[in-house]
Amino acid sequence: MSDNNDALVEAAMESIAAAQSLSELDEVRVQYLGKKGKLKDLQAQLKSLSPEEKREFGKTLNTIKQSIQTGLTEKKTQLEEKENSGPDLEAIDVTLPGVRALPGCRHPLMTTMDEVKSILIGLGFRYDDYPEVETEFFNFDALNTPDWHPARDMHDSFYTTKGNVLRTHTSAFQTRAMKNFGPPPLRAMTSGRCYRRDEIDASHFPIFHQLDVIAIDENISFADLKWVLYQLASSLFGKDVQLRFRPSYFPFTTPSAEVDVMFNGKWLEILGAGMIRPEVLEAGGVDSEKWQGFAFGLGLDRMAMIRHGITDIRLMYENEEAFLRQF
Repeated sequence: MSDNNDALVEAAMESIAAAQSLSELDEVRVQYLGKKGKLKDLQAQLKSLSPEEKREFGKTLNTIKQSIQTGLTEKKTQLEEKENSGPDLEAIDVTLPGVRALPGCRHPLMTTMDEVKSILIGLGFRYDDYPEVETEFFNFDALNTPDWHPARDMHDSFYTTKGNVLRTHTSAFQTRAMKNFGPPPLRAMTSGRCYRRDEIDASHFPIFHQLDVIAIDENISFADLKWVLYQLASSLFGKDVQLRFRPSYFPFTTPSAEVDVMFNGKWLEILGAGMIRPEVLEAGGVDSEKWQGFAFGLGLDRMAMIRHGITDIRLMYENEEAFLRQF
């Protein structure tokens, strides 16, 4: 080969040796052996040569091509072995701090829910899950909520195409529990998601969590209800907890009360309660002449916000790690 051809092969080998990846190596291949590569430029010189010169020059071109091709093949093998062998330990700076895997933690809402459930189970209440998609009978009719009640409007509740409703409160479990577990005495509870068409702001969200409790026996009174609520509140907020009962109205209890707790110097509403109406007992197949009972329901989102000093309910549903890591 002439000096120019030797220089071409030498330049090609230097480019091949400098390639640090398969993509860079392929760029070198195209540069020298591609359709518009340097070897193609040499082949164009064949047109001006005599037959004898063409044979000699052709042999030279083949030698150049084989040399470059051999270099490319050997370099490709080296790069593939390097990629398959894992990271280059010499390139890792072991003095750098590692990436810390932070431990997970339970959501404050779930922690509050489990704590309330644990307290009530200790007081003798059984826990069961109930459907989130309910019939209008269990969600409204059985709870003495008439057709004209605003809660049954399409703009207040979520309805399915089959006419069922996403439960608007966990109180929907009451009649199911009475039917499922036969004649009293009965002490039952449930918790979970509820749904209402609320505008989203700091204190409202279309999805929220409630816990609902019922107790049915022959001689249950409002005094029993107050005792249970004081036991629950003292376990959650301390033995010196103060509760305030304000007269209220619910379609499924009478008398009814809103219950407030004194927390950080302020009265905060935490739940609604009352004695179960005879119509609700009868809907569940319970003889209201013989049995009576109480019911109460509390908003778990609000309870968690009170206990942890959370001021915006939206934070509970955004799954922001920086927020959840505090608990």
